Amino acid sequence: MKQIVSMAAAFALSACATAPAPMSAAPRAPASAQDAFFFNLKALCGQTFTGRVVTADAIDGEFARSRLLMHVQECSANEVRIPFWVGENRSRTWVITRTTSGVRLKHDHRHEDGTESELSQYGGETTDVGTATRQEFPVDAFSRDLFTRRNAAVSNANVWAVEVQPHRVFAYELRRPDRYLRVEFDLTEPLIQVVGR
Repeated sequence: MKQIVSMAAAFALSACATAPAPMSAAPRAPASAQDAFFFNLKALCGQTFTGRVVTADAIDGEFARSRLLMHVQECSANEVRIPFWVGENRSRTWVITRTTSGVRLKHDHRHEDGTESELSQYGGETTDVGTATRQEFPVDAFSRDLFTRRNAAVSNANVWAVEVQPHRVFAYELRRPDRYLRVEFDLTEPLIQVVGR
């Protein structure tokens, strides 16, 4: 009987010895393409990048001749604000928000004294899942109403896009019939010091 008990005890001890050690928790992968996109965007926080216009529409001549800077300075759990400077013009900020139903892009335009421009807060929200590196934002109803009231109804067909190709390129796009603007920012060479507003 003693022999049976000691054999059982030895078997139990050997089973414990060979049990695999618990694995440490691996970083959780983003749950969706939009989560991954927002994760990639937030990874740029605190950095400033230079850009250039890569399309050839004559209407964008001022952009193409100006120094373009984007400052990924203000990030929270669900929102990233990116001031976009065109030469000395510091009126523009892209606001990208993770919502319960997708991702939203808005354009916040301000006067030099900080007051909001009459043509501001326009943009759109995603209508499909997109990819981890690209999201598209068709113009929303608020923006169509705003554009119509501000004599800019040509913009009622706008579709904006934002791309984040990690460690390579951030891109901002505007498309509509007979209009295409794409600005690319080099993520391989962030400016050493974030420029203050």
